[in-house]
Amino acid sequence: MFKMEERSVNQTYGKAVYNDEGFLFGRVHDVVMGKYSIQGWVVSIPPESVLKKAVPTVKAVVVPHKAVKATGDIIIINSRLEVPRPAKGEEAEAR
Repeated sequence: MFKMEERSVNQTYGKAVYNDEGFLFGRVHDVVMGKYSIQGWVVSIPPESVLKKAVPTVKAVVVPHKAVKATGDIIIINSRLEVPRPAKGEEAEAR
């Protein structure tokens, strides 16, 4: 029988996050916890990220946990993850 390895959430901080097409998305910065489970992952976006090239002003995003396909030495997320663009007023506040 397959035994799942237990890991602490603390072990995920700083791990690289890639999409399922092999492109760097970011690094785990924090975890969004619900009452009993992980709801999402706060991922900081480095300059070399595929997302940074598409949305230059982005600094971090919350990736819903349901978009995570695998965790281990790295985290793999679904490449079809939709990232909402900030509204005109929010874009100015972010700077």
